[in-house]
Amino acid sequence: MPVDLHKEIKKAVKHFWKTRETQKSKQEKIGKKDQGARGSVTGGAQLDGFINLTKKLLINEGIPENSIYLKSRITLPGFFRPTKEWDLLVVHDSNLIASLEFKSHIGPSFGNNFNNRTEEALGNATDLWTAYRESVFLESIRPWLGFFLILEDHPESRASVTAKEPHFPVMEEFKDSSYARRYELFCHRLIRERLYDAACLILSDRTDGKKGAFSEPSSLINFETFAASLTAKANAYMKFHR
Repeated sequence: MPVDLHKEIKKAVKHFWKTRETQKSKQEKIGKKDQGARGSVTGGAQLDGFINLTKKLLINEGIPENSIYLKSRITLPGFFRPTKEWDLLVVHDSNLIASLEFKSHIGPSFGNNFNNRTEEALGNATDLWTAYRESVFLESIRPWLGFFLILEDHPESRASVTAKEPHFPVMEEFKDSSYARRYELFCHRLIRERLYDAACLILSDRTDGKKGAFSEPSSLINFETFAASLTAKANAYMKFHR
């Protein structure tokens, strides 16, 4: 069944913001208000719209539904740690086909959380590829690895940020760059350094986002390119493993 990708992304963006709002309201009503914006994220499920869209695209390419794991059996062994839970796994006939991570970054804290998100993504990739090299996934083909992030489109995420340079100068492209720009550079470099097969960055503000509004800073890391890379992997695999 053909997928209207732009329409489906808008639905996923709407789901993201409305689910966050609902979860935050529920926690506040029962007296479990978390610090900062954490109350709207501890319930999970905000990114289910994007995860389920990705599942639909995989099924369209012939991946059996029972080979796609979202909520359970999403744990993989690691090399530097015993295990890691992913957001979506594709495992078919004992082959690890794909592993995907879906993340969000919402204000008010952009500085510390930017470092947390980037360090986590780098660590996850390093762990998975080292585990693959060491045959932790047995005789699996080379898996496809994807990183997705939705960032709040906010004056503070688009504002210039001064980088500290107490000993050595930072790279020129990071000087006075915003967090939105830093994420864009980060996603590009994840792909160029072959740490991830594809990365996607979507920006959306919390007001218009409830209507499905979003933007994508680069065609190299938009959802269409992300999906095309993943579905090409799925199609190629299923062509020879039906």
